[in-house]
Amino acid sequence: MRGFNLTPLKSMPQSMTAPTPYHPVPDLLAGRIVLVTGAGDGLGRAAARAYAKHGASVILLGRTVSKLEQVYDEILADGGPPPAITPMDLARATSKEYENIAAAIDKEFGRLDGILHSAAELGTLTPLELYEPELWTRVMQVNFNAAYIITRLCLDLLKRSDDASVIFSSSEVARKGRAYWGAYAAAGGALERLMEIWADELERNTCIRFNSLDPGAVATGLRARAYPGEIPDQHPRPEEVMAPYLYLMGPDSRGTTGKAFNVR
Repeated sequence: MRGFNLTPLKSMPQSMTAPTPYHPVPDLLAGRIVLVTGAGDGLGRAAARAYAKHGASVILLGRTVSKLEQVYDEILADGGPPPAITPMDLARATSKEYENIAAAIDKEFGRLDGILHSAAELGTLTPLELYEPELWTRVMQVNFNAAYIITRLCLDLLKRSDDASVIFSSSEVARKGRAYWGAYAAAGGALERLMEIWADELERNTCIRFNSLDPGAVATGLRARAYPGEIPDQHPRPEEVMAPYLYLMGPDSRGTTGKAFNVR
């Protein structure tokens, strides 16, 4: 695992600065229950495996069952706790399906110690005036609405944890709008504000912390679709940028909430 400098984009007390580089202990997440959306591919898959390697029981949420089953097998091969599989198409899920996820986690585990919102849809790189309304709605649903709904319905489960963490995936275009990034950038910007609202509302009366993380340029399928001319191996693989994901999910970041992080 590469060493990374994890830098808060907003000022925070010196004691809250993440160690650089960060080296998580092997049992960092032992006994924790963590839900990962978009767990079948890219950063979500890598994070699910990293969390399990460090002791977490991971709930794998994704659209494609075969991909989730592959991650399940990889986690077992790595020696991690048996994960749970929750197939779900976030673009088409009904309110009842979202409610069923929270109910199933409650029945099986009784609490939730963390959520990584990694599910994302790129949409198209198109001028706003030409963006198809149906595609806009789909991207906003997957990238923003689903993250809010899942967090909202799992809030009682998170409150039962002694140290819960929610991580919202971010990007450069989510923090500074750029031409042609359309719904992807708009949803990302909305997630940043959602993260800050959750943090401000719950910091004083819960043990839940909310932060966002921009991993930078990583060799994922989404990156390849956005930049088809790039050479894939010029960027780190998802497995190589897991240190900040572990830091923000684990107890070493306790007390850090409402912050926008990136990896430099």
